[in-house]
Amino acid sequence: MSGGGWVLDLSEIYTEVIAEHSRSARNKREMEKPDFVMEGVNPSCGDELAIAVKFSETTIEDIAFTGSGCAISQASASIMADLLRGKSLDEAQSMIALFLSMIKRENTDDASLEALEEATALKNISNMPARVKCAVLAWHTIQKAIEKQNTNDKLY
Repeated sequence: MSGGGWVLDLSEIYTEVIAEHSRSARNKREMEKPDFVMEGVNPSCGDELAIAVKFSETTIEDIAFTGSGCAISQASASIMADLLRGKSLDEAQSMIALFLSMIKRENTDDASLEALEEATALKNISNMPARVKCAVLAWHTIQKAIEKQNTNDKLY
């Protein structure tokens, strides 16, 4: 835009997405009768999450989480729940792999990362090595739940 208009600052938008999700109770809740509850802990900073999942055949019907931790871990868990809810297990595994490759800087192609929607707000966490474990905690935890579901090894 010419004439001294505004400039869109993506870092501010990303910061707001993270702040909004870290405060939101939409996905941070107890779930009735989950198929799996997987716990994830980040001992380096004390983040603790329990990811509850309901599966419907080969689809993630619902995801919720409880626990405590920093804004990054809480926001990441909430964003992950929104992104993976309703996805097939194959789609979810692809999204998880894409997210982890983004955080590890193995995939920096913005076009392919668009599939991650709001999760791209966590892209720059890769510049803060101490926070990477916070961002990936929920994703690694749900990945384990999907692997258990694929082997029909129910956990409660």
